[in-house]
Amino acid sequence: MNLRDAAIDLHARVRSVLDRLSRSRTEEPRLVERATLVLNGVAGLSHAEQGRQLGVDRQRARRWSVRWQQANDRLTKAASEPDTSDREIERMVFAALGDKYRSGTPSKFSAEQVTRLIALACERPESSNIPVNRLTPAELAREAVKRGIVESI
Repeated sequence: MNLRDAAIDLHARVRSVLDRLSRSRTEEPRLVERATLVLNGVAGLSHAEQGRQLGVDRQRARRWSVRWQQANDRLTKAASEPDTSDREIERMVFAALGDKYRSGTPSKFSAEQVTRLIALACERPESSNIPVNRLTPAELAREAVKRGIVESI
């Protein structure tokens, strides 16, 4: 499904933010690209056409069509309220075009372990009876295991 299939109507205040953002030379390029994808989709360009025009794959155009459809009703409702400031509309548009949270992999070390590793790295090697001027990463890892800070690195 793309934006032209869903017949998305942009509120004038939302379109204004998207227009400014799509022409910006100072905002993050990913946000400029996403605003342009939304505007091109509303204008009726297919995902493949948008991809060719912007040099991206059509899946990216489709992804932003779907995400915009999910946010558009909320944005339209907020933009229709007279007490919603233009700054708030802008903030909501930026949030709609932002990245979704990705958890990544779980941390291997606790905050306490990280703190102790940093403290170890800041120590002078001679205080640990290591006969070098600076610890290499391998020596630092061996010393952290030896001291019981971590099981392995």
